Amino acid sequence: MARTKIRTTLAAVAATTMLALGTGVLAASPAHAAGSWHGCPSGAVCIYPQDAGWNNDRPSQVYWEGVYRLYGQEGTHFVVNNQTGGWVDRICYDSYGSSCDAYVQPPGTTWQLNLSPMNSIKLSRY
Repeated sequence: MARTKIRTTLAAVAATTMLALGTGVLAASPAHAAGSWHGCPSGAVCIYPQDAGWNNDRPSQVYWEGVYRLYGQEGTHFVVNNQTGGWVDRICYDSYGSSCDAYVQPPGTTWQLNLSPMNSIKLSRY
């Protein structure tokens, strides 16, 4: 009798867990935290893999502030500026965060951009 009750309880727990996972109740992860946009955390700029769309909300690069060289970023990518407080990102032709005036991305925007001719990204206040 006790075994039947344990089996019934375990079956109910398993069914509830599967139902919750199926509706997304238990599927929360840091990539989907409040304030994120397609896996890009609040306060960051994210680049997604070439021609991969949103890549299941997994950016290939996440930047917070400063200047970063863009290695291996060829072709078209989604670039998300999920920064706050008036910060922008500048996509630059050179490797040192200058020659950036052509591409100044305001916060809260998403661009689809060919990164082949670009060599760095600079995050700063506007």
